[in-house]
Amino acid sequence: MKVTQEKLPASQVGLEIEIPPEMSTKTYERVIQDLSRTANIPGFRKGKVPRQILLQRLGTVRIKAATLEDLIQNGLEAAIKQESIPAIGNYQLLTSFEELITQFKPGEPLTYKATVDVEPAVQVSDYKGLTVQAEEVKPDSSQVDKFLEQRRGEQATLIPVEGRPAQQGDMAVVDYSARFASDSAEEATEEVPGAQATDFQVELVEGKFIPGFIEGIFGMNLGETKEVTVKFPEDYTREDLAGRSTIFTITLQDLKEKELPPLDDDFAQEVSEFQTLAELRESVESKYKEDADKETKANKEQALLKELLNHVEMEIPETLIEREVEYLLKQMAIQLGNYGLDVKQLYSEENLPQMRERSRPEAIERIKQARALQEIAKLESIEPTEAEIDTRIEEVVAQLAGQSIDPVRVRDFVQAELQREKTLEWLAENANIELLPEGSLTKKDEGELEEEATPEASEQILEAEVTQVDEPTVSSSGEPT
Repeated sequence: MKVTQEKLPASQVGLEIEIPPEMSTKTYERVIQDLSRTANIPGFRKGKVPRQILLQRLGTVRIKAATLEDLIQNGLEAAIKQESIPAIGNYQLLTSFEELITQFKPGEPLTYKATVDVEPAVQVSDYKGLTVQAEEVKPDSSQVDKFLEQRRGEQATLIPVEGRPAQQGDMAVVDYSARFASDSAEEATEEVPGAQATDFQVELVEGKFIPGFIEGIFGMNLGETKEVTVKFPEDYTREDLAGRSTIFTITLQDLKEKELPPLDDDFAQEVSEFQTLAELRESVESKYKEDADKETKANKEQALLKELLNHVEMEIPETLIEREVEYLLKQMAIQLGNYGLDVKQLYSEENLPQMRERSRPEAIERIKQARALQEIAKLESIEPTEAEIDTRIEEVVAQLAGQSIDPVRVRDFVQAELQREKTLEWLAENANIELLPEGSLTKKDEGELEEEATPEASEQILEAEVTQVDEPTVSSSGEPT
């Protein structure tokens, strides 16, 4: 089989493939035999249809088209193997298929043109001695006290409140519904979809959930019903609610206050495996320091990866970009699903093209960074040892206990992951990294909600399930998560 190659932009190779006469004849005859066995023609049993009748009933165009599909696909696979082309993804036929049907004659050569994406050539320059800035994260001593207070809150005894209204720190049980606010008093209002619940338990901590919702409960008495006007943030995850004013009708059904246990050795034994409060505090301090060190290391790696983009040159084939975009969209779907959002509604046919387009820049950066690290690993002979691979595999298998796994795929994944880690460590060791105080490079936006006011927390208001009030549950671990 004659194959002519042409290097094209964007890591593509153009191919002109000439199918020899004997191959075109053999494929044409095989297609007729296959159709003879499967064709359902009245008056004839399958496999017993005379050749001439088959050609008349099915038509030569259909038979030629089926033959050409086989010749093009098989020809491309053979050409790629014959020429040792590092092809990825599917091919693109350049020659008109209709033109090929017109020209095709069994027993004569067939020539067509196509393109295939190939593995991109990667060039990385001046990667040793990268100069970057990264934020150094240091553990906050107040975190330990906040953690212990949180655990005390989880261990608290709930006591019914009598003779006073709701206040900060109480546990309330409410019924609520919401409607959109109207500009006119005479205008009918519309209910907010998904914003209704009964027996919804909520801790009255200022700043949680949608701004204004919790604050509206402060001062309410048992059995009281109150209307609270709440405006959703402009960047709210649900576009139909972002920036809109709503009126929540809230009824306070039950109210309890927390009686906190003493912060002593008995408390430490109750919430952890430690015997004394001092041991628990030391363990928590150690965990926060470990987390801070990990964050600092991650900041260094992100700074190096960002700078690495300025030192890599490659033409990325569309196949790789499309694969990475799909991966990013799947990861986003998992995260949004964990928030309780309707992924199917968000990933509609109307939204997907825009979402894919918005994901392209990130996909391209990720591809460049990954391929640059692979190239550096090759140039510097960075490889994990067999012992390191085996140890990590044992860890992965332990995490996936009870699940069906492919040992070959797990080993490939572990080897690639370790190589990436070791390459980043090599870059860090050979780089000039200036550590700056936390917050120097990334500033919080003004008016940003506190940690408690997360998107998933506010979504609970809109998608709360109707549940009965139970005592708060407490995990057995004494370590922060």
